[in-house]
Amino acid sequence: ELLATSDFVIPMFPLNETTTGYFNAERLKKMKSSGILINATRGEAVVQEDLYNALKSGEIAAAGLDVTTPEPLPTDSPLLTLPNCVIFPHIGSATVATREKMAMMAAENIAAFVEGKPVPFQAKL
Repeated sequence: ELLATSDFVIPMFPLNETTTGYFNAERLKKMKSSGILINATRGEAVVQEDLYNALKSGEIAAAGLDVTTPEPLPTDSPLLTLPNCVIFPHIGSATVATREKMAMMAAENIAAFVEGKPVPFQAKL
């Protein structure tokens, strides 16, 4: 029901065996024709061929992609030919402050590991 009633669909979930290919032809068909898919989670969450077909046929109105498979998309990708598909460079974390913090976290992780201490910044999977 959520797909059928939402103006914007913006998935934000981890990539795993359940979410890989989550937005396929079946789910895209459930979106309303004026719906817009924004993917900023993982490129593999969307079956890009199915997305292309949904956009080309008008099944959904538009898509904005911050992530794709592969990154960057090849210049001959059919998605790049569509006026209703905007593809952003995957640079959401490209601020100076964010990159400095990422570098410090990596350095602290390396130092802790070398010293035999618990790694302070690790993904909790």
